Amino acid sequence: MTEKNGSGGGDLPASLEAAWGLRDRPAKGPKPGLSLERIVAAAVGVAASDGLAAVSMGRVAQELGASTMSLYRYVSAKDELYVLMQEAAVGPPEPLSALETGAGWRAALTEWAAAQRERYHGHLWALRIPIGGPPATPNSIAWWEQGLQALGGSGLGEGDKTSVILLISNFVRSEALMMSDLAAAVTARGITPEELMASHERTLKRLVDPERHPGITRQLETGVMSEPDEADYEFDFGMGVLLDGVEALIRRAADGSGASDRSGASDGSGASDGSGASDRSGVSDRSGASGGEVKSA
Repeated sequence: MTEKNGSGGGDLPASLEAAWGLRDRPAKGPKPGLSLERIVAAAVGVAASDGLAAVSMGRVAQELGASTMSLYRYVSAKDELYVLMQEAAVGPPEPLSALETGAGWRAALTEWAAAQRERYHGHLWALRIPIGGPPATPNSIAWWEQGLQALGGSGLGEGDKTSVILLISNFVRSEALMMSDLAAAVTARGITPEELMASHERTLKRLVDPERHPGITRQLETGVMSEPDEADYEFDFGMGVLLDGVEALIRRAADGSGASDRSGASDGSGASDGSGASDRSGVSDRSGASGGEVKSA
């Protein structure tokens, strides 16, 4: 590996130096045309076609027609490559129309979450990359900053804003990962999602004891588990519930009745969107009708 330049500092991991462009590139590579960008693009291609587990320095080198050792002049380890792959796949956020039109924090945060979900659904393999720490790469910080901007007029203190962003981000990631796992199960068994759920219901009917599992028994009797949902229902429902909770937090912060901000009291700038109403702003009902803010993944 080449020496890092002075702008990188001495305490940054190699992956962050590479992501921020703070590392000197090799003056000349062992193979003409080899570059960090080509290496990352090849690795993303492997992950997209065969999954994250298929990505190795040897496989990427094979895709590029280079030797494995030549890659280490650009990337120090596979973990570093993972970070750069995630940066390339997720990319920077697009501008939020809700911010540009002044639609309010709720619409902005809904749009922000839906945009993250859309990126994840386009690169589900990226969800398999372990989280190594708080946001620190250029694109992850850009998404964090945009989320904070979405909450800019909410009246929450800075600590609570961070907690809300973490809560929403974790929900988006968890929902996308669950849908990825279900899709993989459907593919592996060669059946449709409806057939998978029907099979699950039949299994439960054989195993569930009404005395030990009265709640599940009631659900099986009502047929609620067999009712088909719109594709985005669980995401829209979850976002609605979370945002209702955030709205309650904002109201408490506005009237000083129990906000739990780590940085101190709310700045007192007001309640959500000035109305305090829980209008669900773009969250669909059970029938799938949507207010329009949530993007379809």
